Amino acid sequence: NQNILDLQNELRTTEDKIAFTRQFYNDTVMKLNAKLETFPTVMVAGMFGFRAEPYFEAEEEAAKAPKVEF
Repeated sequence: NQNILDLQNELRTTEDKIAFTRQFYNDTVMKLNAKLETFPTVMVAGMFGFRAEPYFEAEEEAAKAPKVEF
């Protein structure tokens, strides 16, 4: 059925967008955290309260595919 194929394609596209966005976020956090450790940024960051940010890590529940019934 064409509707099922369209749904599968849309889910695949959505998962790809989520993966890309997660990778972009983690790359940005890595650059920020590295920058915060270099001189003179470390001094300015300390004065203004900037701090290292954690990487995005999905919970184990998010890795499970939802059950879909038709």
